[in-house]
Amino acid sequence: MSNTMSNTMNINDLRPRRSVLYMPAANERALDKAKAIPADALIFDLEDAVAPDAKPDARRNAVAAARSGEYGAKELTIRCNGLDTPWGADDIAAAAVAGVSAVVIPKINSLKEVEAVSSALATAGAPGSMKIWAMIETPTAIFDVRAIASHPRVATLVMGTNDLAKELRATQVRGRAPLTPHLATALLGAREAGKVILDGVFNDVKDLDAFRDECVQGAQMGFDGKTLIHPSQVEIANDVWAPSADEVDYAQRVIAAFEEATAEGRGVITVDGRMIENLHVDNARRVLAVQAAIAALG
Repeated sequence: MSNTMSNTMNINDLRPRRSVLYMPAANERALDKAKAIPADALIFDLEDAVAPDAKPDARRNAVAAARSGEYGAKELTIRCNGLDTPWGADDIAAAAVAGVSAVVIPKINSLKEVEAVSSALATAGAPGSMKIWAMIETPTAIFDVRAIASHPRVATLVMGTNDLAKELRATQVRGRAPLTPHLATALLGAREAGKVILDGVFNDVKDLDAFRDECVQGAQMGFDGKTLIHPSQVEIANDVWAPSADEVDYAQRVIAAFEEATAEGRGVITVDGRMIENLHVDNARRVLAVQAAIAALG
């Protein structure tokens, strides 16, 4: 699990987004099955997973699903088509009053585009609490990620690794060496702004060992979770991005040692032979906060 924590992030208000599953909104059967899938969040997809002639029906399905109240504690979002498409404005207008947590917007390239989406949401009557999840999937977005992440309505950056690799003409290989510098740049932008950032999808749904390796890589880099394309990936992502029993135990001992040393006026703290500083205490508190937030999901 990542120990990264922005100074602007409230560790007592962390919402788990370990597993964020795309669901094609044109497929009503899939939407129904998603109610029982233990993903932390769902993206009702109106974009890539939906054929042009099916988009109006998909939009209605997504809104109905979001309003149903049948998805438990899952965070619900809708991926709209871009405002530069024939469907984008209607998608955003529908999502604005659907009761979802956020709209997911593909191929955001600039602060100006974020502001256009935010304005469209406001015009459609979206509550101020509704956020934007901005997809970072082009070279321009990588260069402008600091500005995109800084917008107050942007809560989350979502890496679109397939499109980014296409734009870069990069080969997608195990370990993602060609993409790692760009993933790191996006992470810097998210952390500077105190925002959540989700790793991109893994395409081979049958290779769960390679998927786990990529999850571990993403968690080690500092991502808050991973976007997924198949239910079989949910359990692994949930496991990788949850604190292990050893991490929870160590965090508890760090905090106990810190509190004991503070009460006794001692300036030097060690746990398992390691010096403990304030940053280690902050990390320990975050581990316990994440664990509590996961437990609250039931």
